[in-house]
Amino acid sequence: MIKNDLYIKALKGETVERPPVWMMRQAGRFLPEFREMRGKYDFFTRCQTPELASEITMMPIRRFPLDAAILFSDILVVPQAMGIPFEMRDGIGPYLENPIRSAKQVEKIQVPDVSDSLGYVFDAIELTLEKLDNSIPLIGFAGSPWTILCYCIEGKGSKTFDIAKTFCWQNPEAAHSLLQKITDTTIAYLRKKIEKGVSAVQIFDSWGGTLSPADYQTFSYQYIEQIVNALHEISPVVVFGKGCWFALEDMAKSKASALGVDWTITPEMARKLTSNSITLQGNFDPSRLHSSPETIRKMVHEMIDRFGKDKYIVNLGHGILPNIPVENAGAFIQAVIDWKPS
Repeated sequence: MIKNDLYIKALKGETVERPPVWMMRQAGRFLPEFREMRGKYDFFTRCQTPELASEITMMPIRRFPLDAAILFSDILVVPQAMGIPFEMRDGIGPYLENPIRSAKQVEKIQVPDVSDSLGYVFDAIELTLEKLDNSIPLIGFAGSPWTILCYCIEGKGSKTFDIAKTFCWQNPEAAHSLLQKITDTTIAYLRKKIEKGVSAVQIFDSWGGTLSPADYQTFSYQYIEQIVNALHEISPVVVFGKGCWFALEDMAKSKASALGVDWTITPEMARKLTSNSITLQGNFDPSRLHSSPETIRKMVHEMIDRFGKDKYIVNLGHGILPNIPVENAGAFIQAVIDWKPS
């Protein structure tokens, strides 16, 4: 039994004394111990070495009274396992030297045996669960098929992913074939994570907001829904679509346990669009962690009051920024711990 099960209770929609709190990218560059390790090992070495990934996962847990841990990894380990050789380059970020730009390239991509190609992730889960010792839940995650496709075709990050979108409009059959292969791999990957003992899984659709509502249904959400439908009976599934407020109404009708929301929507609107029928997670603007600890505390308490303490998980509206002061991150978390109903 997990000693602190606030996060699990919130996913189930149960009544809680206060909402649980964790932060996306909480094991990240804002922590000095993470930066120290970054100086010794490159990014994917850290992801692919179970001992390092486990240690990084635990860094924020040792610092803060968080209600959940999230396994340190990256969404691009999935395309890497599919034979798409992403690198992480300084000053660029994710980089693919030969992006996928043709139907022939898509045809050659295989759905791998995840036990073999992603075994290092599952080993990291086992090591981390030992360290957590049932204190708090461990979350596993993956990128949405659309978000993975964006990187595979664009070859690197982009604000608009115009190359990826153009490929989809001009080569819809190849695009859907690639999306399906990513979906099948992701289902197998997350299923194995659940078997290894994570308490919940989250799907990050970081670039869903680049699509129109109609194209979102066609090229993103239908594949996310496949993943949710395949896994919801064996684990809670959280779906976070950045910039995808327009899809919240449809998402709320799915078998997901919770929906992440970013800071561009009010708590009231998010509740209205979802008919208060599902747990929501979010939505503090990450840049607001540059405010004073006193302001952070006030804003967090206001955010909880507006969402309501039940069916709610306190989080940021996206990942924590690398230049956030550690004490401000601590103030955000402590504000949730200290919250009392007004």
